[in-house]
Amino acid sequence: MTDATADRTLVRVEDFLPQPPTAVWHALTTPELLAQWLMPNDFAPVVGRRFHFRTEPIPAARFSGVIACEVLELREPELLVISWADEGEGNDMDTTVTFRLEAHDGGTRLTIVQAGYRPDHPGDQMARTIMGGGWAGRILGRLTEVLGGAG
Repeated sequence: MTDATADRTLVRVEDFLPQPPTAVWHALTTPELLAQWLMPNDFAPVVGRRFHFRTEPIPAARFSGVIACEVLELREPELLVISWADEGEGNDMDTTVTFRLEAHDGGTRLTIVQAGYRPDHPGDQMARTIMGGGWAGRILGRLTEVLGGAG
């Protein structure tokens, strides 16, 4: 479910997953699993680690297909915060993505917040619209599939 607020600086998505936080954490922090539900990457769960996600570019949105990230905060198995910025020229969007896991009813309440979108910047708002639909739809759906196969 997506937050219906009109806050143009962020995307917030919450979902309940029947797996315990340790299983969800494993899917968030294991590069091979992360690649299955999000994007190919060179992630490592270490604060300060710089890494990249890679996917198909979207020229019309000035998206290079390479996302430069850094692990900003890490508290296993409850919190992962990463920076998220397009590495290409001509796209200066700079956001953070927070994954918060809470044990709930035998499973996990997962909250994903991508914050830092500039409210009056057309490129940021286009990205916010795209990512809002992505996090709430395809991305969470793929995470659920990976978790179902891992259980």
